[in-house]
Amino acid sequence: MNNFMVNIAQAQSTQIPYQVTLTNPQGHIWYADEPNDKGGQDTAPNPIQILLSALGACTVITLEMYAKHKDLKIEHVQLDLALNPEDEPEAGQNIITRTIQLKGDFTEEQHKRLLKVAESCPVHKLLTSNIQIQTELDLS
Repeated sequence: MNNFMVNIAQAQSTQIPYQVTLTNPQGHIWYADEPNDKGGQDTAPNPIQILLSALGACTVITLEMYAKHKDLKIEHVQLDLALNPEDEPEAGQNIITRTIQLKGDFTEEQHKRLLKVAESCPVHKLLTSNIQIQTELDLS
């Protein structure tokens, strides 16, 4: 399957208020919801948590791929991510904090390189680029 088909997702409403079914061409199904205090049922992560988890997953995968390519032994990778953890930022400005915990025997130089590799994951590059979203309404 080409990259175009891999990077497609569909979101559909459900009978449950604010719960959304998400699918892709490969047949995977996952969900989004809002917490109870926002009127949702809290049955799944909220959309922001899904966005943060995409960055986390991409970072872990990128680090693991790099380590395998360089024959580095990563025992475990954990990321903690948060959107605007300190306070509400200025309008139009947001901060994602990403703390990476690596378990393994690495030199200081390898640690520095792994940090650079983490910043080169495709989702990191996407989120730090100039993104334009083109929206159209299909009334069929």
